[in-house]
Amino acid sequence: MNQDYRYLNKALAYNFKQQDYLTTALTHRSVGTLNNERLEFLGDALLSSIIADELFKRFPESHEGDLTRFRASLVKRDTLVKIAQRLELGQYLLLGGGELKTGGEQRASILADAVEAIIAAVYLDSNMMTCQSMVLQLWQDFLNNLSPCTIKDPKTRLQEYLQAKKQPLPNYRVLAIGGTPHAQEFDVECIISVLAQPTHGNGENRRRAEQSAAAQALRVLNVE
Repeated sequence: MNQDYRYLNKALAYNFKQQDYLTTALTHRSVGTLNNERLEFLGDALLSSIIADELFKRFPESHEGDLTRFRASLVKRDTLVKIAQRLELGQYLLLGGGELKTGGEQRASILADAVEAIIAAVYLDSNMMTCQSMVLQLWQDFLNNLSPCTIKDPKTRLQEYLQAKKQPLPNYRVLAIGGTPHAQEFDVECIISVLAQPTHGNGENRRRAEQSAAAQALRVLNVE
């Protein structure tokens, strides 16, 4: 665990006045009662509000449904994990012994929660304007790359593609469930009539594994 936060402060473009906020944001519940769960709760709400406000301004012609899907694509766990990886958060996390042994510093749920907690920590250490500025800077690439495809998940896109081709809908089948009760890994195959072989996907739950298998099918089909 790295407690030299100079790189992290630079990546966030923010220096904490009260360092304890950042330390708490990086502390997983496996360490003890003083952890980042409350900050995560607040950060989740702040992120959703900041992104909603930005989307409202950026897309004045978009309907509520499209804005909701845009927001979902920007605040989902996969996006949060990408932010965490850019910040190299894994090296800064404070984890209990059990999480350290099982690679908790790379676990998607822990990384995503830490990003939300950091958002709340910045807000509490400064103000809403500063927090908003940091979030928009971190999410800038994702916001700039929004397109009609990004607001639909792979399963929806695959279903729409097959319907347009008048083909049967995909069939998803769980092949195996591995890992531990607290860190399961699902292996799923996606069977569709237009491909000779099923595609496969993995994830920490069935839904994510199915999305992964659908995404692989779209790649094989060359569907952008």
